[in-house]
Amino acid sequence: MTEAEARQANRTWWDLDADDYQDEHGAFLGDVDFVWCPERLREADARLLGPVQQKQILELGAGAAAASRWLRREGARPIAMDLSAGMLRHAGEAAERSGVRVPLVQADALALPFRTASFDIVCTAFGAIPFVADSAAAMREVARVLRPGGSWVFSVTHPMRWAFWDEPDESGLVVRNSYFDRSPYVERDEHGQVTYLEQHRTLGDRIRELVAAGFVLRDLVEPEWPEGHDGIWGQWSPLRGRFFPGTAIFVCDKPAG
Repeated sequence: MTEAEARQANRTWWDLDADDYQDEHGAFLGDVDFVWCPERLREADARLLGPVQQKQILELGAGAAAASRWLRREGARPIAMDLSAGMLRHAGEAAERSGVRVPLVQADALALPFRTASFDIVCTAFGAIPFVADSAAAMREVARVLRPGGSWVFSVTHPMRWAFWDEPDESGLVVRNSYFDRSPYVERDEHGQVTYLEQHRTLGDRIRELVAAGFVLRDLVEPEWPEGHDGIWGQWSPLRGRFFPGTAIFVCDKPAG
């Protein structure tokens, strides 16, 4: 898969799927909330970003930008960025509903349209990183726009989930794929055009990407499935959540030196 193919597929998919995605997940994500993952870990409780008041924050792959609006209410100065105009349209609609507005930018995570050292924090909940072909380059772009001493915090599907089928029931508890196969998951239409794709990297791959970009890994959070959470989000379910993690959250710092 070339980066151009990945970019085109991602933009087209999320533009076309934006309405369905919001219909299915909008209530869970809220209009003004920062939910890190289907396990319902919220930034209001986890505080993985640390103090955010007056901080310049970039949210990559912001989707409908609920997290950015939550950050704005917390006193931060966020910018919500996404590749998809369809998702940013929903961000604008949610701003009208909530009365909380943040700047919206349509751009590519591999070519961030910001000056070097523009932000104190960059974050994303399942945005951008799982979809770009060259995620190491995305890490370097994040490092470029971060100020020394800044933080980079992002959540992705836990890499070990790659070995299992994406099913929330018992069939999703059986290993079917090699954890070490980095081939992307690709869907194509009847003409052979790529319509959807996700990339796979092992935990070791992710850590090497971060170290190569100059980051220091401060924490790796693997949220446990909480008691009383009976919802199913795609492959995430109480059944699977009892046995192995579904989300990995990387908490990283750019050294002040």
